[in-house]
Amino acid sequence: MQYKSIPHTDLRISSICLGTMTWGQQNTEKEAHKQLDFALDRGINFIDTAELYPVPPEKEKQGLTEEYFGSWIRKRGKHDDLVIASKVAPAKSIRTRPLPGGKPSRLDKKSIREALEGTLRRLNLPRIDLYQVHWPERKTNFFGKRGYEPDPEDDSTPIEETLEALHELAEEGKIRAIGVSNETPWGVSEYLRLSRKNNWPRIVTIQNQYSLLNRTFEIGLAEMSVREGIGLLAYSPLSMGVLSGKYLGGSRPPGARFTRWDRNAERYNPPEAQEAIRRYVGIAEKHGLDPSAMAIAFVVSRPFTLSTIIGATNLSQLETDILAGDLKLPPEVLEEIEAVHREIPDPTV
Repeated sequence: MQYKSIPHTDLRISSICLGTMTWGQQNTEKEAHKQLDFALDRGINFIDTAELYPVPPEKEKQGLTEEYFGSWIRKRGKHDDLVIASKVAPAKSIRTRPLPGGKPSRLDKKSIREALEGTLRRLNLPRIDLYQVHWPERKTNFFGKRGYEPDPEDDSTPIEETLEALHELAEEGKIRAIGVSNETPWGVSEYLRLSRKNNWPRIVTIQNQYSLLNRTFEIGLAEMSVREGIGLLAYSPLSMGVLSGKYLGGSRPPGARFTRWDRNAERYNPPEAQEAIRRYVGIAEKHGLDPSAMAIAFVVSRPFTLSTIIGATNLSQLETDILAGDLKLPPEVLEEIEAVHREIPDPTV
């Protein structure tokens, strides 16, 4: 397992991060604990959670993922050898904390404090190593929306208040480092500007989608990541499993995510992406590689990638994904990947 330092911190994390969003939906508490034991035995020390999880989100199940981790920590009895991340969400429906009048959660001081306190309680931790804003409260292009449309009635919480809230919690010793997720170049620039203006903590990570099927991070955000020292925590490196090839030809394997739910299939596995998927799987098979391993290894190899978040519903998948972190793709494989990308760039959103 390779390890990298989170920029501007003393935190060192594995190049493969254990994602947890299936816990409580596709995985039981017992299975979650087995995944944690399995991952740690293979060198993973970085775990990513969120108050919203599991996914697909259901109000009645929110918080289960963090609770499963917390019950594992109680059994294990220690956490100082791990780096634990979680996220606060400006969501329409949050069960894990009170919302006035059923209104959507915001990224204001009160909401962020309530969210973090709930997360720490469920995780059974005194502080969080990396606390991230799950997505912007303002209306902008994320979660598959490419075009930007100004909102003349935007009343979202100013980023300055969000950052000040995180600063106060860091001052209290409840947060070690902060990051963003599903952010845009403007949003990253604004967080950096405000941290310099007010001498507040700077964001050190960005958790955005990145895979062979969606390399839009390379446009704008990649340069900012390298120059400003904001490491990419790449999520969906397999585009929700489709780069394994298991959905090709309309297949729907029993128990698979897009077999059970249609949610986000149009984003991660649209008809227009099928040719690219077939060709990437073909490259892997031609060179004797597992398609999933090749896809993850590509993401790990990028100069702006700090850690790649993997998720699995069984230990066999998990082992393949973890081993991919040490796989070095030959030059001819990288050249063939680039040839497909030039012809079919970013067919998913």
